[in-house]
Amino acid sequence: MKILIVTAAGMSMRFSKSIGRTCLKCLYYQDNIRESLLWFLLHQEEEFDQYIIVGGFMFDELCKAVQSDFYDLNDKIILMNNEEYCRYGSGYSLYIGLKTAIKAGFDELIFLEGDLFFDQDSFQRIYDSPKSVITSSPEEILADKAVVFYFNKNHKIHYIYDTNHSMLEIREPFLGVFNSGQVWKFSRPDLVKSVFDSMDQKEWEGTNLVFVEKYFQSLNFNEYEIIRFSKWINCNTISDFQRKMSL
Repeated sequence: MKILIVTAAGMSMRFSKSIGRTCLKCLYYQDNIRESLLWFLLHQEEEFDQYIIVGGFMFDELCKAVQSDFYDLNDKIILMNNEEYCRYGSGYSLYIGLKTAIKAGFDELIFLEGDLFFDQDSFQRIYDSPKSVITSSPEEILADKAVVFYFNKNHKIHYIYDTNHSMLEIREPFLGVFNSGQVWKFSRPDLVKSVFDSMDQKEWEGTNLVFVEKYFQSLNFNEYEIIRFSKWINCNTISDFQRKMSL
């Protein structure tokens, strides 16, 4: 079974501020729902057996939109509510998504955040890869936007991210540094469950990068692939969304 997890529980504060009203950014569109990020993410050419969407902020609106506008996928969509979206970080949404996926059983799992736009060809490579996958983006590495990953001298991956969007710092020698594409493929169900079971509640209250880092640190360097998106936008504001519309 192939499962796609999309997390969209956040409060979208930067996006809402940029358009002057409260908004769930994964559902935002100008003329038609097909312009929305959630429509784009769920209607790739690649098919999944299940789509697990973890919401939180404006969850009732998300449920109504999925029921009315995504009826073609209703039999495959599982909607989960992260009621702790105000208290905890993105890791708790991933916890809910993974718990649901593990219970359902899967052979391959792709996880992505619900505010992304990217090119289809790169996503096809992720989907087709027999290995687990880390993605990078072609965007500049800027502290106010980027989630960064780097490899230390022992080829171990580490992620860094500043929740205040102010400054990034690497405190050890590194072999390479990349802007994360915020899409990951997990092709080892046994390892997903093992890492999931090993993490305590406090770790899930932080960012989703805690699980991601632990999973990929458990693999040898040759057991996963790094795929770079040709086009990639993290839609934090309306200007980002308009860039997406122009591509």
